[in-house]
Order: sequence, then structure tokens, then C-alpha cells
Amino acid sequence: MRKHNLAFIDIETTGFFQAKHEIIEIGGIIVNQNYEIIEEFDIKIKPERISDADPQSLRINGYDPSQWVFGYTLKEAIQIFAKKTEGSIMVAHNICFDYGFIEKAFIDTQIENKMHYLKLDTISFAFAKLHKNQDVDKFSLRSLCEYFKIENKNSHTALSDVRATFELYKKLIEL
Repeated sequence: MRKHNLAFIDIETTGFFQAKHEIIEIGGIIVNQNYEIIEEFDIKIKPERISDADPQSLRINGYDPSQWVFGYTLKEAIQIFAKKTEGSIMVAHNICFDYGFIEKAFIDTQIENKMHYLKLDTISFAFAKLHKNQDVDKFSLRSLCEYFKIENKNSHTALSDVRATFELYKKLIEL
């Protein structure tokens, strides 16, 4: 496992339900085991069923159709994503949410997921290391960024949140 890159991933969606909602953005940072950044990416995906979207989810993640004019189809986006993350260990904050949507996208597009089977979740790390700390009562990305003084100016955009997750991961590993 020490030879595999880490793929820090964050997604934005049109809602919370994989069966109904869609990924509209994937942000990623690929780093080596020394935390040196190999690549950053932000992939916008044109929603196919915007009428199914949860309006509050779209408001929170700042969806603006004009920003998605040149977005990729889901298949194109997942092809790009698969190539960038091949062999990498996925790291995310609340990985169950992100990976659930990503796994569904791989299945729906019939593209092979070549990421390493291991997945790392910064919420799990944070809880394991901070659950007895009385100064930490929430484990959301926002709360943990505040606790560790990590700047996240454009929260709920994939690239900004993944940058914050990367910084959070490094703080948690150092504890």
C-alpha cells in the first residue's frame, strides 16, 4: 500500500439519494505518499435530470447552469476520473456518501474502477483521534476546519472541499 498514490476526492450532487440524484462535480487531488501534489482536477458534469434535483442541494453547492455549459457527460467524466485515480487509494470526508455515488457512476457507465480497494475516511480518523476532546463536538468538514484553522473559502464546491480535506488529513495524521 505504501507505493500507491492517495486520491483525495470530493463530489457535489443534485441531492442525497443515489437512486434519484446525480454527481455534478468531482474535485480531486492526487498526491504521493510524501503528500507531494501530483495533480489537481475539477470535473463538472452536466446533469441529465435536473428536474429531479433537490433545490436546496443546488443552492448549497452553487449550481449555476451557465457554469456547466461545457461540462462533461457522466460517461466522459468517469472515464477521465478513472484514468486519473487508477491504482490510487481514495480518501474523502464522509467517504460513504462520495464513494456510493462514484461506485454507482462506474456501474451506470460500465467503466472499470481501477482504484485500489482500500478507502480512507477523514471523519473516521477525526472521531478516533478527537472523540474525547471536549472542544470538538461535531465532525463535519466545516467544524473540523474551524477547529484546525483550515481555510475553506468556497465550501461546498468540490475542489475547495477536497483541498480542505487534504489539509485536514495531514493535521489528523500529525496528531
